[in-house]
Amino acid sequence: MAILVTGAAGFIGFHLARRLLDDGHEVVGLDNLNDYYDPRLKEARLAELAGRASWNFNRGDLADADFLEGLFTGNQISGVVNLAAQAGVRYSLDHPRAYVDSNLVGFVNLLECCRAHPVEHLVYASSSSVYGLNTAMPFSVHANVDHPVSLYAATKKANELMAHTYSHLFEIPTTGLRFFTVYGPWGRPDMATFKFTEAILAGKPIDVYNHGNMRRDFTYIDDIVEGVVRVLAHPPTSNPDWNGAQPDPASSPAPYRIYNIGNHHPIGLLDFISTLERVLGRKAILNFLPMQPGDVLETYADTDDLRRDVGFAPSTPLEDGLRRFVEWYRSYHSG
Repeated sequence: MAILVTGAAGFIGFHLARRLLDDGHEVVGLDNLNDYYDPRLKEARLAELAGRASWNFNRGDLADADFLEGLFTGNQISGVVNLAAQAGVRYSLDHPRAYVDSNLVGFVNLLECCRAHPVEHLVYASSSSVYGLNTAMPFSVHANVDHPVSLYAATKKANELMAHTYSHLFEIPTTGLRFFTVYGPWGRPDMATFKFTEAILAGKPIDVYNHGNMRRDFTYIDDIVEGVVRVLAHPPTSNPDWNGAQPDPASSPAPYRIYNIGNHHPIGLLDFISTLERVLGRKAILNFLPMQPGDVLETYADTDDLRRDVGFAPSTPLEDGLRRFVEWYRSYHSG
């Protein structure tokens, strides 16, 4: 039986696929290799996986229902980790339809395949962005999240609702994972760690939004992958204590769960930049700008539920993670 990893050429998908292969699993990878960022980075990730006997990569799109059905028909898929999505908060302001096609149409196609070809567990990427206008810290999976501030966040919230519906109607075990600012080797070029490193090494200014008055719960990629692997092996069951008079958003009478995966240690943006400067041995040129539409001031993950249910929560110190990223970045760009 195989595990399907969608978005397998992406940052998290690549790391997860490699980990699952190392653990002895058969992995079916899916990615459309779109050009949201340089496809050569995605192709380089895939090259790291090429030739492994238990690796079966397929180029295609979740929005193509017939293609996806063929993928399920042609493989014995026992578990699914959906990491394919149109990412990016700011990009969603100008390209809304890309999010509808990938994050909504693609996700319902995947749910339909899991319905027609029952799987043991569907794990899917949500996002810390769903917390939107919430200000109670740390962000709890038991809090209401009905006030997103970007279309990207709204589609991730929609995924959680869609998954719950299929868990309720068809008994499909589903778990949504709210990732918090993931960084590390092979990271995305549109994320701060990559963009800042590239600019600092080139002697170019970096854009610092809200004049640096922001905090993020930076979470190292290996911690994210460890959390996903543990959750995948822990399909949810009904919560017998769930009460419709006081509904818990993180669980259900259906086989459904939501978890945060974050470092539980928010870092100020200027402190993040200072740490990166120390690791690089270079000073940054700061271009202070106002808050951007769709951004939030702070993210901070409550990981108590994750720790309780799977015995793990992220803990990699920022400086350790940044050193590993910079080592990879220098190696990748010297090749």
